[in-house]
Amino acid sequence: MDAPTPLSSLLVRAGGVRGLIYTSLPVTAFGAANVAVSLQWALGIALGIAALILLWQLVRRESVRPALFGFAAVAVGAGAAFVTGRAKDFYLPGIVTYVLLGTVFTVSVLIRRPLIGVGWAWITGRDDAWRRVRRVRRAFDLVTVMMAVASWARFGVQYYLYETDQAELLAAARVVMGWPIWIVTSTLIYLAIRTAIRALPRSAEAG
Repeated sequence: MDAPTPLSSLLVRAGGVRGLIYTSLPVTAFGAANVAVSLQWALGIALGIAALILLWQLVRRESVRPALFGFAAVAVGAGAAFVTGRAKDFYLPGIVTYVLLGTVFTVSVLIRRPLIGVGWAWITGRDDAWRRVRRVRRAFDLVTVMMAVASWARFGVQYYLYETDQAELLAAARVVMGWPIWIVTSTLIYLAIRTAIRALPRSAEAG
C-alpha cells in the first residue's frame, strides 16, 4: 500500500505552505521597511524576521529545512543589497534561482526524466518503472512543464522589474506570484501523483 500522503511528502521537502510563509514574511517586511526607513534598517528587519522564524522552528523541534533555506536566501539577498547599496539587489538571488529552476525543469522534460516524477519515485522508494507507463509519464511531463513555465514566468516579471529599477514592486511581485502559482502547481502535482498511484500500484510494480 502506498504512503497515505505522497503529495504531502513531496511538498514538505519543497517547503509547502510553511515554506511560502517563511519566504514571504521577510520579503514583505523588507519591501515595507525599505519605503519607510533606510535600506540598512530594512535589511536588518528582514534578517531579524528570518532569524526569528528559524529560531521558532528550532524551539518547536520541527523540520527547519524551509526556514534554513529561507534564512539563507534572505542573508544572501541582504548581503548583495548591502554591498551594492541598491534595494533591488535584495531580490537578485531569487531571480537567479528562478532561472536555475526553470532550466532544470525544462531540461528534465527534454531528456525524458521529468523532475517531479523522479522526485516522487525517489521519495516513495520506487524504481523507474513509472517511466514505461505512458499515462504516468505524460502526467509527470505535464506537471514538470508547468513548473518550468511558472519558474520562467516569475523570472520574466521580476527580471523586468529589476532591470527597470522598480524595487518597490519586486516585493509585491514575489509574494503575489507565490501563493496563486503554488496553488495551481500543487493541484497539478496532486493529480499527477494520483494518476501514478492508480496506474502503477506497488503490487503490480513489484511483480
